[in-house]
Amino acid sequence: MTPLVLLHSLGSGPWLWEPQLGPWSARFEVLPHAVTAPPRAIDDIGRDLLALLDARGIDRAHVCGLSMGGQVAQWLGLHAPARVERIVLACTGARIGSAANWDQRIAAARAGGLESIADAVVERWFTPAFRAREPEAVARARERLLLTPTELYVACCEAVRDWDARAEVAAIRAPTLVVAGAHDPITPPADGHFLAEQIGAQLVLLDAAHLANIEAAGAFTAAVADFLGGTHG
Repeated sequence: MTPLVLLHSLGSGPWLWEPQLGPWSARFEVLPHAVTAPPRAIDDIGRDLLALLDARGIDRAHVCGLSMGGQVAQWLGLHAPARVERIVLACTGARIGSAANWDQRIAAARAGGLESIADAVVERWFTPAFRAREPEAVARARERLLLTPTELYVACCEAVRDWDARAEVAAIRAPTLVVAGAHDPITPPADGHFLAEQIGAQLVLLDAAHLANIEAAGAFTAAVADFLGGTHG
């Protein structure tokens, strides 16, 4: 089976991919990657992942990353192209948000811990319709967010804040799928369109907010599996 590395978003972990693990495990060797040590930059997460692949004796893999994980996937496509078969960039951007907004979130997290920002984060993860329809799933995501150490969360915020690949992302040559949430306030559809245009990638727009793989799980799972199966790109 072809290895498939899954890279999670800021404030989540391998649990993010629970809706996809069953279907994808039947077709790929699924390797969820966890960011457990505070990174200085996206580069650190990328190098850590390469070390993991080396330790497992994996020369090449598919890579699917969401949000922060999508930035790591971009880094791999740019700096370790020989290690990547196909790339999925989900709900991410060549640059995410503004430095001022990230600095405000970092200050709030340091002052009050993640509990002080959890409601605002989860509101941006899911649409109002999904939050009303699936309150248990939303509550579970909030609980898991709060398991993230504040130091780790802040360091990841800083890494995301400082990543800007707008001038170089066009150099990615691996077949790439971009997935965007139509209602995503964090990485809006314009961010996905930019990536797709720069890379020459296919773009899929889903009826979801930021965690589209949870909110539109069926469509997300199928679109990615179809792409990784080699029918596009």
